[in-house]
Amino acid sequence: MADSLHIVCPHCHTTNRVRQDDLANAPDCGSCHKSLFTQNPVALGEESFDRHIARSQIPVLVDFWAPWCGPCKQMAPAYKQAAAELEPAFRLAKVDTEAVPALGARFNIRSIPTLALFVGGREVARQAGAMGAADIVKWARFHAL
Repeated sequence: MADSLHIVCPHCHTTNRVRQDDLANAPDCGSCHKSLFTQNPVALGEESFDRHIARSQIPVLVDFWAPWCGPCKQMAPAYKQAAAELEPAFRLAKVDTEAVPALGARFNIRSIPTLALFVGGREVARQAGAMGAADIVKWARFHAL
């Protein structure tokens, strides 16, 4: 296992090299100097999505959602709670399929909310439907192995 990992900043989307033993010590971005982990899902657009998926060496869990979706709104607090529990081992992100329809189309998102887990730049698992925080955490950890 490598001593350091590439972690993409949730603020400026710069790739940072972070020693594994420093992950739990609230590392900052070398470029913008903000925290690399905020215990909040990161809203991603098309370009930032590709950067996080391709460059992050931690699993990236993405919630594909839309502002008009009732179950999406219901799941939002649970997803935020899961981010607080899963970081820094995971990056949690959100993609608004209304604002970024190309990503929804590219990943063939047919119902929302849909969670997709990316490891090493590729999708390894997908789950449609709202989930509670404990189930999100359990599902993500199970599929990231």
